[in-house]
Amino acid sequence: MKAMVLNQLCSLQENATPLESAALSDPTPAEGELLVRVSACGVCHTELDEIEGRTPPPRLPVVLGHQVVGTVEATGGGATRFQTGDRVGVAWIFSACGTCKFCRSGDENLCAEFKATGRDAHGGYAEYMTVPENFAHPIPGIFSDSQAAPLLCAGAIGYRSLRLADLEDGGTLGLTGFGASAHIVLKMVRHRYPGTDVHVFARSEKEREFARVLGAVWAGDTTDEPPAKLDSIIDTTPAWKPVVEALGNLEPGGRLVINAIRKEEIDKDYLLSLDYPTHLWMEKEIKSVANVARRDVSEFLQLAAEMQLEPEVQEFALQEANQALLELKMGKIRGAKVLKID
Repeated sequence: MKAMVLNQLCSLQENATPLESAALSDPTPAEGELLVRVSACGVCHTELDEIEGRTPPPRLPVVLGHQVVGTVEATGGGATRFQTGDRVGVAWIFSACGTCKFCRSGDENLCAEFKATGRDAHGGYAEYMTVPENFAHPIPGIFSDSQAAPLLCAGAIGYRSLRLADLEDGGTLGLTGFGASAHIVLKMVRHRYPGTDVHVFARSEKEREFARVLGAVWAGDTTDEPPAKLDSIIDTTPAWKPVVEALGNLEPGGRLVINAIRKEEIDKDYLLSLDYPTHLWMEKEIKSVANVARRDVSEFLQLAAEMQLEPEVQEFALQEANQALLELKMGKIRGAKVLKID
């Protein structure tokens, strides 16, 4: 099969082609697994973290990609949930132990044996991949393959973030950063909480303009002061500065949800400006988002179909994966980037 493979960690500033085209053996599904013929795979900022060593894969080489849509090509022994030809999706959560207290409560994203698609196991930057059948999701027919791909990460993690934000209709929500996940959150809020005003903080004027088009009542730079204090803010950036700024923009008792797998060291000194009375006092809360659980993916796919959500996507061929990653690194973002695999 054709695949784009990461053989070594590197900086995209020094190496604009970190992935190499390779011909790999077709994988074979083990007991309880599916063989999926991949048709589309979303490109995520987390892949930049893997390539540049901030969230390194445990072993190399590895096939990246955790927003995978395809059809079941074959099933391993004992796999009965899906039939050959069924369309399925695979998200960041590839597997978990299934027996710990977190798995039993439906929060297998917190499991110590959590494994990530495209990091701990080969992902969707390839023509085929395997996945445990219990971690595959049926894709609603309303979506094309490219539309469905970003829903599996940007959408699902946005859904979990919104749930953790504890938002009530009629309140105020801030979104810091306005990439693939945040633009889907804004659409969800308009559907589920139509009385809620959404404020967007973004560095790029193009992103701010996009947010206004989608229904944000206000959009400004990260350091701009919104017209009112906010009940909840969801941060989707890889930096510390927006965290400190967001805390200063919260109402008393407000909650900041940090939807990021890591924070860069480059602006860590900004934490020195953290002032307890300004940023933390009055019972403000900080909640981090750790991966996604299966229920986040399945519930969000149902909600997305109900609201006929249409994510903005840019399509690239599989061999153009490096170009898509480089554009993501450079901040050339409008919606989500998706690899189409023929």
